[in-house]
Amino acid sequence: MTGFAQVLADGTPAPNGLTVDIPETWLQGRTAYGGFSSALALAVAMQVGGEGLPPLRSAQLAMVAPLYGTVTATAQVLRQGRNATWIETRIAGENGTGFVGNFVFMGPVPSSLAFDDRPLPDGLVSLEHAQPLPLEYAASFVRNNFEARVALPPESSRREVCWWVRLQDRAPLHPMVELMLCADATPPGVMPQFDRTLQVSSMHWQVNLLSPAPMTRDGWWLLHAVGDYARDGCSSQHMAVWNTQGEPLATGTQSIALFG
Repeated sequence: MTGFAQVLADGTPAPNGLTVDIPETWLQGRTAYGGFSSALALAVAMQVGGEGLPPLRSAQLAMVAPLYGTVTATAQVLRQGRNATWIETRIAGENGTGFVGNFVFMGPVPSSLAFDDRPLPDGLVSLEHAQPLPLEYAASFVRNNFEARVALPPESSRREVCWWVRLQDRAPLHPMVELMLCADATPPGVMPQFDRTLQVSSMHWQVNLLSPAPMTRDGWWLLHAVGDYARDGCSSQHMAVWNTQGEPLATGTQSIALFG
């Protein structure tokens, strides 16, 4: 097992970026796990953005083509305003660009609105009572890099997946990078209605960060994915992340290709 922090540490500096080798343990099928690519892109964006960069508040992440072997992640600042900074990232391998990400970093501004309408899933099993994820439900990259517990028992009548997840390698990472690395670890929400051998591929992921400084206890994050559409090989789902205190940290949507 090669932890993500070690992948970054072993990387070679490149102009406005970093060249790294993607370990086979981080592959999902023939490409890097989407959370790996997203976290790598974010780490490089934060590096290029510099010390004064505000917190990450939103990201648009496109998984364009398979990424494996040696890849180079680069970033450029598209706009730097008084409160917000936009940074574009690209990850390319031997076959060209495989990932494009756009990140918005924004500091706090005065607002008359303040509300939080992101409740925990009904029937949630607490971390202390949740059972380890059965190996037959876990993709190889999950078994190799994560600890996972079942937060909602899987039922074929539902189109949702809910896990408690944390990294096996607890080497320090920036909390936002760690959150991005973990947040895509579950299979699609529609998976309980399919055979486990179904091949899937993330295409586009929109993530909104609800906390400028995501924190949780002992590295555990609660991930929830709910499928709301599937037709002609394309699936759409809502996603959310909470910490162990039940505080919402991120929400998003994702489009997924279903092969079968």
